[in-house]
Amino acid sequence: MSESTGEAPTPNGGVLAVLKRLDDGLSLVERQLLGWSIVLMAVNTVANVIMRLGFSSSIFFSEELNQFLIILVTFVGISEAARMGRHIRMSAFTDMLGPKSSKVMMIIITLGTAALLFLLAWYSIGYVSSLIQSNRLTPALRIPYYFTVLIVPFGLTVTGIQFVFAAATNIFKPGTHLSYQVEDTFSDADDHHL
Repeated sequence: MSESTGEAPTPNGGVLAVLKRLDDGLSLVERQLLGWSIVLMAVNTVANVIMRLGFSSSIFFSEELNQFLIILVTFVGISEAARMGRHIRMSAFTDMLGPKSSKVMMIIITLGTAALLFLLAWYSIGYVSSLIQSNRLTPALRIPYYFTVLIVPFGLTVTGIQFVFAAATNIFKPGTHLSYQVEDTFSDADDHHL
């Protein structure tokens, strides 16, 4: 065991190194999208309030733009939440199992969640395809409606990838991990459930 890091070197360290590089790249893209979307929503909302109060007229596309940005923040944000281990989970049962059994359950849960997210991404691609064929335009901005939901398959896929990363981390690293970056902690009392 390495004294400096507190972790045993793993024979599959190369797999985790590749995952880390991919995760770092995804994180950069996601944080930029989230940050700029929130800034744009704030600017859009403040500008619309100023227009309404000062000129008694709203910006005609303000509400529509904010709806698009909310979709973007939601579906990119779920990936960031998964990366940081902040997703909703029902842990009462797994906490009773103890660390070793909890690790096995976490692998099963993360792989199952990833499979579900990939399935939803597949269905969302079908939905986007149907919107492309419909040629619908948004009411205010008059852009193709499918542009507004293109982020949904991306967000679901990237979140699925986060859960695959979490499963791989649980397989290749000691401890139970909620995500690639976040390890679950157990108290000493939990160790007696083994």
